[in-house]
Amino acid sequence: MQDIGMQFHIRCREGDVGRYVFLPGDPGRCESIAAHFDNPVHIGMNREYNIYTGYLLGEKVSVCSTGIGGPSASIAMEELAAIGADTFIRVGTCGGIDLDVRSGDVVIANGAIRYEHTSLEYAPIEYPAVPDFGITCALKQAADNLGYRSHVGVVQCKDSFYGQHSPAKSPVHYDLLQKWDSWKRLGVKASEMESAALFVVADALKVRCGSCFHVIWNQEREAAGMDQDMTEDTSGAIKVGIEALKLLIEADRRK
Repeated sequence: MQDIGMQFHIRCREGDVGRYVFLPGDPGRCESIAAHFDNPVHIGMNREYNIYTGYLLGEKVSVCSTGIGGPSASIAMEELAAIGADTFIRVGTCGGIDLDVRSGDVVIANGAIRYEHTSLEYAPIEYPAVPDFGITCALKQAADNLGYRSHVGVVQCKDSFYGQHSPAKSPVHYDLLQKWDSWKRLGVKASEMESAALFVVADALKVRCGSCFHVIWNQEREAAGMDQDMTEDTSGAIKVGIEALKLLIEADRRK
């Protein structure tokens, strides 16, 4: 077998990771995801990339954190794909936009608004950012199987966290606020920072990717005076991701 050399950023080579990889943003979330693996091993950590490998249903699987935003997420996907990974599930966090999306819910993306710039280096802006259909279906089935309240829909992806949370402070506040009003009118479910880039990069690399998110807070529900309880407990979204990957593994075996 041809030896694939050490990847520059993730510091892994062929054999270190499985074909199936979870992509959380937070390096601290990797251990919580790996705890669901059989025989998890910590492969290493470099920069924002914390990597564990283990097994699910006898298949080699991994988790690699991506940090915050599209640039670092795309680097992770590029380098993981170069050493054999071909199926990715982002398990992240988000802020709700649609008023029906509550703290603690799980959002499953069936499309992403490319209000970021990484994806522009992989496809023209007219190209849509959409996840793999099979992964999206598996995530929804997993959420239903586990009894989690979930929403399937479009998410908004941006490059600036505070552009969302403090838009009035920005010199381009007029654009941020106008676009945000559009997202609300269009029924966008939530806002996050990585999926648009990941979906487009996945298509460019001919690999599969899907995303699910734990809803921490919904600023629109807050503005409307609606009841909600902030939660940073991501265990529900993690369980949905794990269950979805098991469904995918079983489906892949049947093919």
